[in-house]
Amino acid sequence: MRHPSLILLSHDHHHGLALALRCRKQALGRIKPMGVQGLEERAKEVREFFANNLERHFQAEEEILFPLIRSYAAESHPVIEDLLKEHQRIRREVARLEEKASLAKILFDLGDLLERHIRREERELFPLFEKYAAPAEAEKIKEEVEKILAGRNPKSKI
Repeated sequence: MRHPSLILLSHDHHHGLALALRCRKQALGRIKPMGVQGLEERAKEVREFFANNLERHFQAEEEILFPLIRSYAAESHPVIEDLLKEHQRIRREVARLEEKASLAKILFDLGDLLERHIRREERELFPLFEKYAAPAEAEKIKEEVEKILAGRNPKSKI
């Protein structure tokens, strides 16, 4: 069971994994509507998910969670560096969704990247937090993450 301080982030991850799967299926023509219309609809969904959820999710990780874990778990440094690079790559790929050419490839690759990224956070980074975080630190992290995530669009799906 996930630590209570990480539940909101893990909840986001669940929705992100579902979106990643839809991106890959859409790119392969396995979700209706198919073709250009379906690709454009999925790209719009990803852009909205990013604007309404992922931007704040990344902010909570980059400003609150990553620095704390980095401060007490030296073994987290390479993982966090990789995750930060992936955040930047995800941001770039979401921006590329405005392109009409190669939209299927962009969606497929973005879905693949998003899934791998989420799984790495859940399987490698979050266990380090759970292993080392003191109860008082964990409660502070929970409060800070909640503050950042509270600024989301209230109509968003998460």
